[in-house]
Amino acid sequence: MTYKLEMLPREKVFRDPIHNYIHVQHRVILDLINTKEFQRLRRIKQLGTASFTFQGAEQSRFTHCMGVYEITRQICDNFKRNYPTKNPGDGLWNDDERIVALCAALLHDVGHGPYSHTFEHIFNTDHEQWTQRIITSKETEINQVLRQVSDDFPEKVASVIAHTYDNPQVVQMISSQIDADRMDYLLRDAYFTGTKYGMFDLTRILRVMRPYKNGIAFDYDGMHAVEDYVLSRFQMYQQVYFHPVSRGMEVVLTKLLQRAKDLYEHNHMNDFEMPSLLIPFFENNVGIDDYLSLDDGILNTYFTLWQNYPDEILKDLSYRFLSRKPLKSAEYDQETEKILPKLADIVESAGFAKEYYTSTNTSYDLPYDVYSPNSNKNRTQIEIMRDDGSLIELSTISGLVNALTGKISGDERFYFPKSMLVEHPDDIFSNTYEQFQEHIFNDEII
Repeated sequence: MTYKLEMLPREKVFRDPIHNYIHVQHRVILDLINTKEFQRLRRIKQLGTASFTFQGAEQSRFTHCMGVYEITRQICDNFKRNYPTKNPGDGLWNDDERIVALCAALLHDVGHGPYSHTFEHIFNTDHEQWTQRIITSKETEINQVLRQVSDDFPEKVASVIAHTYDNPQVVQMISSQIDADRMDYLLRDAYFTGTKYGMFDLTRILRVMRPYKNGIAFDYDGMHAVEDYVLSRFQMYQQVYFHPVSRGMEVVLTKLLQRAKDLYEHNHMNDFEMPSLLIPFFENNVGIDDYLSLDDGILNTYFTLWQNYPDEILKDLSYRFLSRKPLKSAEYDQETEKILPKLADIVESAGFAKEYYTSTNTSYDLPYDVYSPNSNKNRTQIEIMRDDGSLIELSTISGLVNALTGKISGDERFYFPKSMLVEHPDDIFSNTYEQFQEHIFNDEII
């Protein structure tokens, strides 16, 4: 279907440290950017608790979504210029799909909650489902803007997020093992964390991308740029996203929200200012307005108030989070996992409620995988196109990628208060310190 879309009288540009200029030519894109639901993303950090480790990591979901839009726009321009469809079903690019791709790219993260994945874990929310709900609900400004294109346009955009849209090229632009989303967050997160692990040649990758009937492939002579992207993604996960200190702050945040939820469920918040915006989440009865009312700043305001709360655990965890007091950690494996209950008991005997001051945190990633028809969660593999038009999967021609294929990387950590590592000869820790040290060695602590 061809949509009649209003073009802006003059292109609008947004300055960006990663892409230099982000170009907006369609009225619908500018209108989406100006909706209250999209502007809310300015108030949600892209990397959550990672900013406690990498002080520059203050970028927002807003800037990331704008970047994903811009990369998708460049992909569409490349496809239109070099691979325009000539006959129906020829597998080349139909530029009528552009506006669906651009809107999905811009809105793909609009359903993220405050502190993103930590919040999802505590309150059992799913940002992709919320994204689809926000797009398709007539209550939202986003939906109203999209319906100006056509009555069924919000559902089309949401189906891209759900991976059910009927054009696999559009779906893979936004969600695959090498997509606009991943390419932007790797470059953006590397820039703002001050690391170099996520750097790769975006310009070259966009140049060698090409559509085919079942999705997107990459020219054979661009294989090494794609290979470099896979390796940079692996390094970013190991060195940045899985950093043990960031995870230590994530554990504090998780326990803090859990304590607040437990107090509410036991009617122990009646004598203190009620966290009204969190009540729908405590009661598992969340509407769209409830969901969109929360952002990082709202949670931080509650945490500030809770530093004066009469409950000592909530007060202490609020202080620890706002004042950057992460829990310490030690790696464990299948052999040493059996001592974790003993360690938790020692922590409790030192005066810390183990339910709130000990935790395990597992961070694993699959850097690259190939399609498996028997897998519960199939991944779209990276296809390399030879000169004759035949396709070959990346890991079969790249020794470096093959070394990472199907190999899960990461670690498992046990988190506990830093006090357990400090000897206090005259107080409650005098006995527990030595017991704890029997199992925890300093060279394992990070």
